[in-house]
Amino acid sequence: MEVLSVASEVYPLIKTGGLADVAGALPGALAGSGVSMRTLMPGYPAVLGKMKNGREVARFDDLFGVTGRLIAGRAEGLDLIVLDAPALYDRPGNPYMGPEGWDWPDNWKRFAALSWVATELGLGLVEGYRPQVIHAHDWQAGLVPAYVKFGPSATLKTVMTVHNMAFQGTFGAEIFGQLRLPAHAFSVEGVEYYGGVGYLKAGVECADVVTTVSPTYAVEIRTPASGMGLDGLLNNRSATVFGVLNGIDMEAWNPATDTALKQNYTANTIQYRQVNKRALQEAFGLEQSTGPLFAVVSRLTWQKGIDLLAANIDLIVAEGGQLAVLGSGEADLENAIRAAAMRHPGKVGLVTGYNEALSHLVQGGADVMMMPSRFEPCGLTQLYALRYGCIPLVSRVGGLNDTVIDSNVAALQAQVSTGVQFAPPEQGALADAIRRMLNLYADEKSWKKMQRRGMKSDVSWATSAARYAQLYAALTGTTLNDNSDS
Repeated sequence: MEVLSVASEVYPLIKTGGLADVAGALPGALAGSGVSMRTLMPGYPAVLGKMKNGREVARFDDLFGVTGRLIAGRAEGLDLIVLDAPALYDRPGNPYMGPEGWDWPDNWKRFAALSWVATELGLGLVEGYRPQVIHAHDWQAGLVPAYVKFGPSATLKTVMTVHNMAFQGTFGAEIFGQLRLPAHAFSVEGVEYYGGVGYLKAGVECADVVTTVSPTYAVEIRTPASGMGLDGLLNNRSATVFGVLNGIDMEAWNPATDTALKQNYTANTIQYRQVNKRALQEAFGLEQSTGPLFAVVSRLTWQKGIDLLAANIDLIVAEGGQLAVLGSGEADLENAIRAAAMRHPGKVGLVTGYNEALSHLVQGGADVMMMPSRFEPCGLTQLYALRYGCIPLVSRVGGLNDTVIDSNVAALQAQVSTGVQFAPPEQGALADAIRRMLNLYADEKSWKKMQRRGMKSDVSWATSAARYAQLYAALTGTTLNDNSDS
């Protein structure tokens, strides 16, 4: 079966968040299930620079007012179709905003073009290639299901995956006339959203199947608290909404072979993590302490609960712990962490920005990975932590609830716990969770057992990729050949 994945970012070519990790890992994970997945993505300079032996397969003289072309090829082990339209994508900054931190004002056009081209591919634009399913990721590809629904194809199927309901791609009604959609598409059953145009809303409304990235989040987004205005629509479509848990790339995230670590290790040689802990302390300007080293690798935002963390830093230090924070985000939260580092030199360290190699060292050296999120569709950081024997401390929301087994009395007695959960996402509840974690850390033998359980958890894509393959097959009436054991 041919499936076209459409994503605005794909790891390791370009990444701002977990969407890129999923879009980069899913094609390989599906390979053994009889699904051939190619990925359509924008032709950012970083992407075009890594394309090897690419060939032009289509040209556009009027791509929403600009010229463009499609280049097919491979990069970083991925089969890609890249939309090379310099007027849209050859820009500084990250995929969505300029160097000053403001969204590009023509983002509506940049990602409408991506979605429109995806649909043209689905209709047979390139000779010899015609996918049966288009898998659209997040609002940037949200118009794909709308172009299919209001277009000429009756057989092309669409899957819309919501990675984070908070980012919806909403624009004024004035852009509708330029989207190449029929007039009746500007309706509740189409792209209209509170008088404007909603890209994610269009995808959720028009796709054959809607998925999100964990079973718990699939339930949460059907409530007013987490649905971000789309809960009513999702409830109306509940029979076609599924939660499919994310996995991770088990080769890219492998403590036994990870070159970013100072010392590699396995579940049987977990004592070697101490070498990485010392290297991590040095990298963050921390003292060489044997107390618990708490860590955060995250965008520093309200959603991620960083204000709750900041309010508990003094507690961590008072109890003999340290804290290493890697990330950037809202200025007041960055400043709160920075102020704590000044209050507690050698105990609290902050490194701002994105650093992939350092994030691996954090997983391989820290004792505790903190994710006090107010909402978390899936989360990948806690999966990396489990893989690396770094115990997760998480709020009981979304995918965090689905992937971390809380160290409650029953779980400890059954020896199945892999971390600590807390609820609700409030300062006092997080403080209680920190104290619970400190008590667990004090029992070295039990701690190492919990680390090993986490390292043996199945955090791969195997089960989830099989679920996606089943969804594709059900949509198209296809029987897949499973070659996973061949």
